[in-house]
Amino acid sequence: MLNRAWLGARKQTGMSQVRVHDLKHTFGQRLRATGVGFEDRQDFLGHRSGRATTHYSAAELGRLTEAAERVCDDNGRKPELVVSRGTVG
Repeated sequence: MLNRAWLGARKQTGMSQVRVHDLKHTFGQRLRATGVGFEDRQDFLGHRSGRATTHYSAAELGRLTEAAERVCDDNGRKPELVVSRGTVG
């Protein structure tokens, strides 16, 4: 989507580095954050593949951490939660 209108809009708003792809990720993540269900997100984003929908509406790390801490709560005592990303080995 590199037509004249899109390029002009990006330049006019001072966001020349923003891609349609970036907007789609933001929209997908905001849909998920507001509780929109998977199938509805898939429809909004126009995906046939559930994998694509998952990619565009990935969970936010902060929300995952909060959920894990709620599960780990033990009478007011919370163990330290460590989030690691990458491969082991």
